Amino acid sequence: MLSNGQDEFYNSILSRQSIPESVVGGKQVANRFLEELFSVLFSGYHSERNFTSKDQITDQLELFRIRWKNLLEPYATYADKELGRIVALDDILHNFIAKLPGLYQWMWEDAEAAFLGDPAAESIHEVILAYSGFYAGAVHRVANYFFKSSLPIFPKLLSGVAHEATGIDIHPGAEIGRAFFMDHGTGIVIGETTRIADNVKIYQGVTLGALSVNKSLAKQKRHPTIEEGVVIYAGATILGGETVIGKQSIIGGNAWITQSIPPYSVVYQKSEVRVRSSNEIQGLDFTI
Repeated sequence: MLSNGQDEFYNSILSRQSIPESVVGGKQVANRFLEELFSVLFSGYHSERNFTSKDQITDQLELFRIRWKNLLEPYATYADKELGRIVALDDILHNFIAKLPGLYQWMWEDAEAAFLGDPAAESIHEVILAYSGFYAGAVHRVANYFFKSSLPIFPKLLSGVAHEATGIDIHPGAEIGRAFFMDHGTGIVIGETTRIADNVKIYQGVTLGALSVNKSLAKQKRHPTIEEGVVIYAGATILGGETVIGKQSIIGGNAWITQSIPPYSVVYQKSEVRVRSSNEIQGLDFTI
C-alpha cells in the first residue's frame, strides 16, 4: 500500500508526463538533424562518403528539406497551440537551404581562424574533425537561424547538443560575426543578447553574461557587446547589456568587467608575488 507521500509523488509523475508532442524525443531529433546536415556540408568529415557531382548535393539537400519539414512540424504546431503564433515551416526550411551557402562560408572562415590562431593546429581538416570550438560555433550558426525564424524550442535543443558535446554554452539568440575562434572552449558561456563582431578570439572559461535582471526585462539587451578583433583570455567574466569591449582590446585571464572598455585597451589582473621563507616552504603539506 502506498503512503500519502508516495501516492502524491506517483500522481505528479503521471500528470506531468503529458507534455506537448513537440518536446517528446526532442534531443534525439536535434542530434539527428545536425548529423544529417553536417554529413552534407562536411561530407567525408561527418560521413563515410564524398559527393562526386553538384546534382548529388542538390538532391540530398532537397531530400533533407522534405524530410525535416515533416519531422519539425510538431514545433510549428506547438507554436500555434501553445504560444499563439503562426510559424511558416515550409518557408523557414526553404530560406534555410537558400542561406546555407552563406552559413557554410562563415563556418569555413571560423575553421580558418582556428587554424591561423592556434599554433598547435596542423591543418584545417584537423580543426573540422577535432576542435570542439569549431563544432560549437558551427552548430550555433544553424541554431541562430532557426531562433531568428521564431521556431520554438528546437534552436535551444540544437545548442544543447553542442553544449553536451563540448562544454560550450551559446544561447541561439547570440549574434556572432565572422572568423570567430574559441580556443580549447570548455566552459565558455555566451548569453542570449551578446553581440560579437568579426575576428574575435575567446579562450576557455570565458563568460559573456548578464547582471542580475528582473524577468520582465528579458527582451532587453542584457549581455555585452564585443567589438572587432578583441581577444579574451581564459576565465574572464564580462557582464551587462551596456558593457562594450572596444575593438582590438585584449582582456586578460580572470578579469571581471562590468563597464565598457575603450578600443585598443589591455585589461589584466595584477598578480602579487611574495617570496616565502625556507621555513614556510618546509611547512607546506598538500594532499590530493
